[in-house]
Amino acid sequence: METQLDTQWLQACKIEDAIENGGVCLKLNNQQVALFYFARRNEWYATQNECPHKRQMILSRGMLGSLGDTPKVACPFHKKTFALDTGECLSGDECAIKTYPVKVENGNVYIGMIA
Repeated sequence: METQLDTQWLQACKIEDAIENGGVCLKLNNQQVALFYFARRNEWYATQNECPHKRQMILSRGMLGSLGDTPKVACPFHKKTFALDTGECLSGDECAIKTYPVKVENGNVYIGMIA
């Protein structure tokens, strides 16, 4: 089970560097991470950047939306959608994406990586 001590918080960017209602790709601990600022909901999410269907590093360029109360991102190539909070594929496929915790402090955005 993950504990607070297992999480390494890495600075991703400053709040003003994020794209409202969109995503950016970051390299943290040699991994491509997609960081999303869902301004309409005032929420931050981080996921793997790789779409699991064709192994393309593209999710950070996906379109944000909602399915009911669930925030989601759609892969710009394959249109498969994933829940930003859980990583679940919302398009009926078995695959899922990895998600990371995000926190905002003193104008900076941090992504939690397991140490």
